[in-house]
Amino acid sequence: MVFNKILVANRGEIACRIFSTAKRLGIATVAVFSDADRHARHVGMADESVNLGGQSSAESYLVIEKILHACRQTGADAVHPGYGFLSENAEFRAALDTAGLVFVGPALHAIKSMGDKITSKLIAKKAGVNTIPGYTDVVVDADHAVAVSAEIGYPVMIKASAGGGGKGMRVAWDEAACREGFQRATNEARASFGDDRVFIEKFIQEPRHIEIQVMADTHGNVLYLGERECSIQRRHQKVIEEAPSPFLDEATRRAMGEQSCALARAVGYQSAGTVEFIADAERNFYFLEMNTRLQVEHPVTECVTGFDLVEWMIIIASGGCLPVNQDAVVLKGWALEARVYAEDPLRNFMPSTGRLVGYCEPEGEGVRVDSGVIEGGEVSIYYDPMIAKVITYGADRGEAVERMSTALDGYYIRGVNHNISFLSALMGHPRFIAGRLTTNFIADEYADGFNAAHVSTEDSLVMVAVVAALHHRKMARAALLSGQLEGREYSPPSDWMVLLGAQSFSVQMHSDTSGVRVLLANDEWLVETKWRLGEPLVKAKVNGRDVILQVESNEITFCLRYRGTELEARVLSPRAAELSVHLLHKEPVDMSKFLISPMPGLLVSLSVEAGASVKKGQELAVVEAMKMENSLYAADDGTILMLSATVGDTLAVDQVILEFE
Repeated sequence: MVFNKILVANRGEIACRIFSTAKRLGIATVAVFSDADRHARHVGMADESVNLGGQSSAESYLVIEKILHACRQTGADAVHPGYGFLSENAEFRAALDTAGLVFVGPALHAIKSMGDKITSKLIAKKAGVNTIPGYTDVVVDADHAVAVSAEIGYPVMIKASAGGGGKGMRVAWDEAACREGFQRATNEARASFGDDRVFIEKFIQEPRHIEIQVMADTHGNVLYLGERECSIQRRHQKVIEEAPSPFLDEATRRAMGEQSCALARAVGYQSAGTVEFIADAERNFYFLEMNTRLQVEHPVTECVTGFDLVEWMIIIASGGCLPVNQDAVVLKGWALEARVYAEDPLRNFMPSTGRLVGYCEPEGEGVRVDSGVIEGGEVSIYYDPMIAKVITYGADRGEAVERMSTALDGYYIRGVNHNISFLSALMGHPRFIAGRLTTNFIADEYADGFNAAHVSTEDSLVMVAVVAALHHRKMARAALLSGQLEGREYSPPSDWMVLLGAQSFSVQMHSDTSGVRVLLANDEWLVETKWRLGEPLVKAKVNGRDVILQVESNEITFCLRYRGTELEARVLSPRAAELSVHLLHKEPVDMSKFLISPMPGLLVSLSVEAGASVKKGQELAVVEAMKMENSLYAADDGTILMLSATVGDTLAVDQVILEFE
């Protein structure tokens, strides 16, 4: 069977990714979109598009009948669900079967069996797959959760049975956290999946999250395509993925792969699937879940195997055989993926929304960007805040990491806050470079939050050298202005002071045929660049090393972004720098008497009233943003003076919720 037209029941980067392969195969494509996505990139990329109406996913991408109507309207004969939304929805799969449409994914039995985490663990155990100790039946209420947790032994993980993407998951270290975690997990599970069932299992400390990519066709062929290391996570949401894992040896890789294939065979699996494991420091590994869909992080597997997984899914769905056998699967090189989110890492990673007023993706050898946005597009409150995925490939891990650092330096985004500075800092972290990863990495290394002002001395000097060279070029340009008085022409001095954050550096610079030579810290730095005034990206060679900085400048100030830091630099004469310490600084407004919303979102609960006394650490309100509930707590003991918002309000970032006396 050959497909004539594929409808992608999804949005954003994954819809664009699927369209790309379908077009290469000569298959016509159909996009669906909500009112909020009317001008989205994936809509313009498809051959046809259908408006589903509504703003939220519950009004559009999750409405099965609307998807079916779009198929009938366009004559699509196959549907690719991407990931998220209806990709693992058994009801959707059954509806497509009834309508005579081909689902580019696994059969209904596999979706049902693996989509329920409780059922999947029982099947995995029977198939000989290692499983985590826990309670694999439904937990009925908070009291039951406490009883089960006490029997298993804290810490425990409370998880939504129908969950995924980090939603409906809470770690509990004691009874109080267990009760709260049960409530939060069930609420998120109900909101995200329409299913509030949860189960509880032992929480493995110092774990690594490793997953195996499997592919299976309808002719009984099953193989695994190596592993992905997904241990760098925040709130159970993956941030960095890589293939292969720096932790596994060949024997463990083979054992995990063979167990994954055994599980796939046990449920008659077909199409792409991912078996997720948790591994301890001794390389003991335990089954977590099976995702019956294409994974967000599939590009790293494509890089190290050379296979197009979307193409394979289409081949399998059309009745074809897998194009290779297990012996032909050879992992070559190293690949990394970084998820770029619209969030502010300096404000505890709170989501950010708005219009992309400036947007330019990085390019270069070994660099791939999977995105679903364009300049002028909008990041809305209705969907996941991921902007794009940056993927880099190298001959080894070191080369892949260096290419990722450079690619992130050159990723230009304005209009919304984003996490690129944090991703860059991760790439340069000694523990990450050494491959000493666990799912607690971010919590351990950034326990007090992320502070982008922490940079190495080497990076500071690179920034100073580049700023000095840019200032020198600006001054040289000023010297060429016409109309200067004869004998009073401007001649820029060579001695300057560069104030970088709280640091100050004495520099001297002059031009030569190669570029600008900067005397800094008793060393000479040669900066070569074709940068022109007003360009946001500075691509330069500093002592022969390729660097990219993002720069916004006025007469004396440069706002810089480089390798995980965002700093302001000023270039002053020595005398002006001496006097600058006497400048007055405006103190920020004291907001300690207010509880403000740290993100745009929906106020789903208020736990206090005007006049109520509260204790430090007491929950005051819960704000839901992008289907994640965020609790806001009292920073100190106090009394509520007045409420400034009501439950059900849509809040803006920094909007006042209540005021203390």
